[in-house]
Order: sequence, then C-alpha cells, then structure tokens
Amino acid sequence: MTTISPKLLQKYNVPAPRYTSYPTVPLWSDDLSENGWISLVQKAFEDFGESEGVTLYIHLPYCESLCTYCGCNKRITKNHKVETPYITSIMNEWEAYLKIFDDRPKLAGIHLGGGTPTFFSPESLKEMLSFIIGSAEVMPEAELSFEGHPNNTTREHLQTLFDLGFRRVSYGIQDFNEEVQKAIHRIQPFERVKEATDVAREIGYDSVNFDLIYGLPHQTLETIKATFKKVAKLKPDRIAFYSYAHLPAAFPAQRSFEKFLPLESEKRALYEGGKVLLSEMGYFEIGMDHFALPNDPLNKAKENKTLHRNFMGYTTSPSKILIGLGNSSISDVYYAYAQNTKEIDLYKEQISLKHFAISKGHRMSKEDIKTRHLILNLICNQVAEWDFCYYSLLGKKNWDRLKVFKEEGLIEFDSKGIEILPAGLPFIRNICMVFDLSMQEKESAKFGFSRSI
Repeated sequence: MTTISPKLLQKYNVPAPRYTSYPTVPLWSDDLSENGWISLVQKAFEDFGESEGVTLYIHLPYCESLCTYCGCNKRITKNHKVETPYITSIMNEWEAYLKIFDDRPKLAGIHLGGGTPTFFSPESLKEMLSFIIGSAEVMPEAELSFEGHPNNTTREHLQTLFDLGFRRVSYGIQDFNEEVQKAIHRIQPFERVKEATDVAREIGYDSVNFDLIYGLPHQTLETIKATFKKVAKLKPDRIAFYSYAHLPAAFPAQRSFEKFLPLESEKRALYEGGKVLLSEMGYFEIGMDHFALPNDPLNKAKENKTLHRNFMGYTTSPSKILIGLGNSSISDVYYAYAQNTKEIDLYKEQISLKHFAISKGHRMSKEDIKTRHLILNLICNQVAEWDFCYYSLLGKKNWDRLKVFKEEGLIEFDSKGIEILPAGLPFIRNICMVFDLSMQEKESAKFGFSRSI
C-alpha cells in the first residue's frame, strides 16, 4: 500500500479546486453579457461544431429524499407534477441554442445528471430526449449516458433510454455498509443494486459504472473491504472512488454525522486501501478518483494520452462545446464559460421570457486558455509542456513552490515542461494550484473548496 508521510498530508491537505475548469467557478470574472455569450457560442460552433460536435449536459434536479452527504444542486419533493414544466423549459432552452447554431448540430454526447434523473418518468425523459435527438445529427461515436439511483431506476427507464441510444449508466452506490447508509440517508440493499446492474446488462448497455465515496461517517478499512467485496461480484466497467467533500456551511445536512467522520490520516488510508483492492480486482487508475477495466475506452485513452476532462469528469470526447441545459448547469464553449441560475423557478421564468438563464460567466483570455491547457494535461496525463515565455513568467514565488515539490520527490521539471511523479499523484490538485494565476493572491479556503487529499 502506498503511504503518505503525515508531514506531507498535514502540509498539503488544504482546500483546493478540482479543476473541472480553469479558472474555477468561484473565480470567474462575470464579464459576460447575454449577447456576448451568444456571439461566443456562435464562434465556437463555427470553429468546432462540424469537426467535434456538441456535447450536452442536462441537469435534472429533483430527488424524492435527501441524501445528507450530497453536495449537488437539488430539490427534494415527491410531487411528480413538477416534471412537465421543467421538461418544457429544457426543450425551450435547447431550441434557443438551435437558433444560435443556425445549422443542424452534430451531437457528440448527452449526459443526464442531477439530482436524480430517474426521478423523472420514462415518458417525460422520452419526450425531452426525442425532441433533442430529433433536432440534431447523432455522431457515430457519440456517447449517451445517465446517472441512475438503483432504488428507482426501473426496467422501463433502462429500456426507454436504451432505445434512444443510451449505452452507459452510472449508479450512485457510495457504500454498502448499513451503518454508513443510515448515517447518510442512502439506504439501498445490495440485492437492489445487483438487480439494476443485471437488468442494464440484459438490455444491452455497454458500460455500467459505480460511484463510491471514501471519508463517509463510520467507514473503516474493514467496511471498505466489505463494500469492495460486493462490488467485485458485479464487476462494473468503471468505478469513481470519490473523496467525500465536507462543506457543512453550504450543505447543513452534513452536520448530522460530523462526529462520526474519519480523521484526515484515516481518510487517506481508506483511499489507499481501496486503491489496492481495485488494483487486485483488475482496475487501472485513470486519474483523480477514477478507475477502469483494461479494455475500457478511458483506459485506452489514458495509454494513448488522448484523455480529456470537463465538468462531467474524464472523457474520451474531444468536443470543445459543452452546452449545459437546466438550472445550475454549466456550459463550456472553449472561449467562455456560463452557468445557469441555481434557482429552479427563476430558471423556468427566464427561459419562458426567451432569455438565457445565465447567472455568472467568464470570457477566456489567451493566458486563461494557455493555463487551462497546461492544467488539464497535468490532470489527464501527468505531463505538460510549456514554452519559454510561460516558463520565464511564472514568477519567483511559483518557482520556489515547484522547487519544493521537486525536492519532496513529487515532480520533475525543466525549461520544456513538467511531469508529476507517482509520489506526486495524491497532491495533483496542490501542484495545479501553482499555475492557478487567477487565485495567486487569494486564500482558497474562502471559496468553499473541498480539501485536496
């Protein structure tokens, strides 16, 4: 088992971005008007739409019950009458983008996230997706995927989405231990997860993925081993083994189990122990918190250094246009970012008034684009090149930090580029912060980032 010295753990386990974007969302400049956004979407579509297509993220925010660990944007309700007006807003928002594109777009992928996408009935999902898919040309290599809750993902859900072209489903498992499940209010028996997995494979899904979390209340190395023993019986194609992000100021329900959380050193041991078990089960580490079987496309992309990363995580799609539909969803069109308002009712109102529901945004500078490229290369491939100009302008403070990382055996670098060594992988977010020019003079803690390790 890989071990981290307590000294380094204490030194580097600080709040840090996950770098699904650069600049990270709290540091966006908010210098983007609605007309500015429209013009940059048009430019991106002209530059990349034909060759790379458009990827969609659709945020479906409703859940029937609250999982107390959750940091997602969601609304808890058992009233399913909310489905129709929300689905209508999604379709109207997409129709507004179709007018911007001024041409039939190519779809490189669709991902349904939440909330709980399978809160919505199969009929509602079919109505929404049939409209979207029918308005575009689905590329041959397009990947359509969704997040499902094992407790409410029915055969009808799986069949309906399969018939629409979906071939990947990710189930939020988190942990199989009953005490842990009760603490986080996410009770789902192994038998139900097995049924949801078996039905997906029976219908013909190419990939079934599991999301697991370490650092939850009551977790120990023994409970992690027991959970992974059950996971091994189902052999999902990919596993996301996430670090629990404890942010009770933003998500008050997390206070309900604070006293049962593992210590920092114990939490890291859970991850390292889980990583050993995953290796023994035949999984390869893809990047931060992600693992896949040898023949999985993500692992092949990792080997070929063609791995990509966006707001949905690691991907094989090179598409530079990610359009987010729904409240709180984020769009990335290479030249700019934009996030929709988190308030569901305000989102629906803005869409009904024929406006984009953007609450914040960021127009990318040339320096932003260059730094984003470097950080994403580090996160995806652990190596990055830089030109002499970038190398010479980092500044003494940043060079001193890089030299310390090098002395600690975490990285190597020279005038041409940087490589993160195996010992540096646990600290990859800390290393990326050296290049985070937008946050150089600011304290990351005040932005509500989770801890890096």
